[in-house]
Amino acid sequence: MSRIYLIAGLGADTRVYNNINLSDEHEVITVDWIEPNSKDTLVSYAQKLIYQYNIKSNSVLIGNSLGGIVAVEMAKLIPAEKVILISSIKTSDEAPWYFKLFHALPVYKLVPGKVFNLMGFMIKPLFGHTSQEDAWLFSDMLKRSSPVFMKWAMYAILHWKNEVIPPNLYHITGDMDLVFDYKRVKNATIVKGGTHIMIFDKSKEINKLLKGILKK
Repeated sequence: MSRIYLIAGLGADTRVYNNINLSDEHEVITVDWIEPNSKDTLVSYAQKLIYQYNIKSNSVLIGNSLGGIVAVEMAKLIPAEKVILISSIKTSDEAPWYFKLFHALPVYKLVPGKVFNLMGFMIKPLFGHTSQEDAWLFSDMLKRSSPVFMKWAMYAILHWKNEVIPPNLYHITGDMDLVFDYKRVKNATIVKGGTHIMIFDKSKEINKLLKGILKK
């Protein structure tokens, strides 16, 4: 029985996987974010999660958005059976153009951490159309996120440098993702009509893709 670790995205928690149903043949473990040290990089943070959750080699890592980036860094530290990214990027070359802009002009540093938790109305358009229930859930996750983690993660993502693609990596992205442009993403399965939160509104298709990958 393989262990599958589910890693959420920035401003989200493990409820982002509410609509994901995997085979009973696997032990599924949700990974909650832990408080970072101000000097942590995504590499050192990935190592802390490996230690915190006692993640062994030959595990399956599934990451959504930021969780996919963290999953890549985990798989560079321990051999993973499979790494599956959903609405994410696997190298810094796939990062959107605005990453360089915010790296050069780090205006986010001037924003108090708690303010990030109240910015749901600003980032909601990036997620695409959502049902009232899903919109409430994402707003609640954002409000409950640690301001310390949010501020650290913004910095860590913008300064992430990676050219290494771990073995057995599978990438799923949507052609209507306004956060990570699918045209910059290489060798991925493209979900038509998939937004940045297609893990919710395209869950049937995502579940089918995941089960196919796990059977390989």
